Amino acid sequence: MKIVKNPNKAEWKDLLSRPALTVEGLYERVQAVLDTVRKGGDQALKDYELQFDKVQLDSLAVSQTELDEAASLVPADLRDAIDRAAQNIRKFHESQLPQLSKVETTPGVTCWQKAVPITKVGLYIPGGTAPLFSTVLMLAIPARTAGCTEIVLCTPPGRDGKVNPAILYAAQVAGVNRFFKLGGSQAIAAMAYGTESVPKVSKIFGPGNPYVTAAKQIVSLKDVAIDMPAGPSEVEVIADADANPAFVAADLLSQAEHGRDSQVILLTTSAELIDKVQAEVDRQVALLPRNEIAEASLCNSRMILLRNDDEIIEMTNEYAPEHLIIQTQNASELAERIVNAGSVFIGPWSPESAGDYASGTNHTLPTSGYAKAYSGVNIDSFMRKITFQQLTREGLASLGPVIETMAAGESLDAHKNAVTIRIKE
Repeated sequence: MKIVKNPNKAEWKDLLSRPALTVEGLYERVQAVLDTVRKGGDQALKDYELQFDKVQLDSLAVSQTELDEAASLVPADLRDAIDRAAQNIRKFHESQLPQLSKVETTPGVTCWQKAVPITKVGLYIPGGTAPLFSTVLMLAIPARTAGCTEIVLCTPPGRDGKVNPAILYAAQVAGVNRFFKLGGSQAIAAMAYGTESVPKVSKIFGPGNPYVTAAKQIVSLKDVAIDMPAGPSEVEVIADADANPAFVAADLLSQAEHGRDSQVILLTTSAELIDKVQAEVDRQVALLPRNEIAEASLCNSRMILLRNDDEIIEMTNEYAPEHLIIQTQNASELAERIVNAGSVFIGPWSPESAGDYASGTNHTLPTSGYAKAYSGVNIDSFMRKITFQQLTREGLASLGPVIETMAAGESLDAHKNAVTIRIKE
């Protein structure tokens, strides 16, 4: 990791830049896949699965037999862990369910807002070397809690044509009711447009590689909504001289192992801590099975020495990290000053891994600085809010002149007449 000491503010922008994504030709290639699936349906999907995932599929749907045997193929301790995590995630998201309230804005004029679930949602779950069954819980549980009636899951199969059983087990625990063996941009196309087998959905959720991300961005322009812009994983750790350097290093590496384009940042006022953390990072990374990936990620990463807490808070809010861990004596005080972050972990006993798996909060979070404008996935992500209003005869008589005056001011006479004709009655 690059070490930077007391940088001037003019240097901050470059220090906080994310790894650049090579996009030359990416959108053109993805658009070609989207167009082919839109026209070719199931057969196009099977052709792409053979081309990209190297598997010949007779059926795109996961069979009932595969679903039934999933639990028996997952070790008992992992099943128990998934069940307990699901319980916590469900409890936290149930607490977010909106309450209906009505307000009389003026005598005789009552307004209210009603939250209704999105009927059909699509979830994309990456496979590969790290099948993210935890992401199934993070997406399907709030979808089911919100009341979505059709939850479609797409995930790439292995070379044997099977889906990782932990993904299928988690999906059934979480309430998914449609399962398909589809990966990459072709899966996004299937859910965005619909095919003979895969239903069209109204909103697509889930992380993925650059092809998946590009596909989501393209289809969101006119065909379907998406959860949020997505980029590589990232974590920032704020630590002081009293922080445990082994804890700090472990937290940095927990995100570094996600991918070569991930980024981790340490901000501190202690030069001594930087030296200790660097030594711990070197020691721990050598022990990781995915150490090549983590080491590549560390090349994108920084340890930054700053002068005081005010600089740390300012830099943090400018960076707007996906995950923020605060390991300082005044962690709660600093946390109150954070305005741009996806999810915050307070104190030495709150590793980012807790939120990734089982504390109950959602791990689908804004990256690439989007935490300045986006929330992580929550109950509202799976709902729409419809406003209602009801005016009595007396309410319209009271408010009508205001509406007429404003409509006339905008030269919208038909708007004015819709009120005037009633007042005359």
